[in-house]
This record gives sequence, C-alpha cells and structure tokens, in this order.
Amino acid sequence: MGILALIVTIAAGIGGFVIARTFVRRRLRFVDGVHSPIFPFAAGLLAALIAWPVALLPIVTGLTAAIFGIGAGVGTASGVKALRRGDG
Repeated sequence: MGILALIVTIAAGIGGFVIARTFVRRRLRFVDGVHSPIFPFAAGLLAALIAWPVALLPIVTGLTAAIFGIGAGVGTASGVKALRRGDG
C-alpha cells in the first residue's frame, strides 16, 4: 500500500505541473495578471485547496494534495517563463 501511495503522490506532482504549464501557455497567454510574481503561489495554493477533499480516499493523503499544489505552482511559473521567452 505504501508503494502505491508513493506512485500516486509522484503522479499527482507531475500531473499538476503538466496541467498548469499547459493551461498557462494555451489559455492565459493574453492575461496580464499571469505575469505577477505572486500568481504561481496563488495557483499552487488554490490547486492544493481544491485537491484537499480528495485526501479522504485511502491511498491519497494530505501530502499528495500538497505535492499536487507544489507541482501546479511550479508548472504555472514554468508556463509564465515560457510565455516570456516566446515559446507559448
């Protein structure tokens, strides 16, 4: 059960990163607020709060929700950086 929980946590972190980066690059490229330095922190916190109720499942823990939020925040920052470089 421990290995499965670890796999789910890693997948949540990677999934949060990929989803956030893609969303920023495709949908938020024309939004000026995305360039704010606090935006990735807010996106990560919001993602963690949204994922928090899923922690009631047996395999998913609060750490998984936090890792998802961190992945979403880092993915958002990466997407913003890609937009600044012109890769968007």
